[in-house]
Amino acid sequence: MGRRFVQQLNDGEVVDEVFLVADKQMRTNRNGNLYLQLELRDRTGSISARLWNANESQFRQFEAGDLLHVKGRVQLYQGALQMILSHVAPVEREKIDLAEFLPHSEQDISKLLERMRTLLAVKNHHLRALIECFLIDEDFLTDFCRAPAGIRNHHAYVGGLLEHVVHMLEIADRILPLYPEVDRDLLLTGIFLHDIGKIRELAFEHSLGYTDEGQLVGHITIGIELLAEKVREVPQLTGEPFPKELLLRLKHMILSHHGHYEFGSPRLPMTVEAIALHLIDNLDSKIHSFVQDIRGDRNQSTAWTPFNPALNRRLFKGLPEGTAAYYSPTLDGEPLE
Repeated sequence: MGRRFVQQLNDGEVVDEVFLVADKQMRTNRNGNLYLQLELRDRTGSISARLWNANESQFRQFEAGDLLHVKGRVQLYQGALQMILSHVAPVEREKIDLAEFLPHSEQDISKLLERMRTLLAVKNHHLRALIECFLIDEDFLTDFCRAPAGIRNHHAYVGGLLEHVVHMLEIADRILPLYPEVDRDLLLTGIFLHDIGKIRELAFEHSLGYTDEGQLVGHITIGIELLAEKVREVPQLTGEPFPKELLLRLKHMILSHHGHYEFGSPRLPMTVEAIALHLIDNLDSKIHSFVQDIRGDRNQSTAWTPFNPALNRRLFKGLPEGTAAYYSPTLDGEPLE
């Protein structure tokens, strides 16, 4: 028999399979006993797992990013599936096809790249040359096509960054005719550049996580560094210096694209292109998160998804045809009024 993927698991199913450890924690229950809290992943999704009565030796056997052979049973708990484990053992990477464990974009990467090139055919020759400096860099382009856009939230899979950027470019292409005051070339270039720092912030070769540079510096700062490097190459293509104000506007778009100080933006958007970038980014990421949360919940006994801390809410999936409302969602175990 082939392997059982996360999205195939059902309540009550016995599991004897290998998964990638996305996260691990040692916790204490109400009686003071230790247990392992794990997040196990394969290319179809992730599932929470617990090993009761664990010890420090078991905790030190493996790290996040390692492959783990587990035995246990799937159970439904507070509206979500989880796994109760009876056995865990590290597995050598050389014996396993890693493609089974890293989630990938469902879209054709080559077609996404071709579409991005088409949408980035800007008229401003300085911006066109800047974009070309990135696209002719084979190492950059390889990483850009493989990087996720995040680790836990939106587009958290190999190829997710390219998919996210192309969707944002498509949105901009459709709404720009409504806003002639917005500089089309500048906005499209800013969309392309806004998350380029994630190619060095995030690790995505053997597991999804953060690099040391990503943890210490972050993708916004890395993005500014990458932009500065390529701007120095532009005069080789244009024969003239890159305009200072144009560079300032691009830097500002990268620095402000999170939109709010509390969301990690060093600056608030202060140009029409910067606010447009932030809102398009937020639109694509939020809709994608909602869709993924609803699609990923296979608990058919409720019309609601489990509580999502990142979204700070449950999502309504809709009642199965021919059924009546029979489940009241709760927050922190308390029924909603």
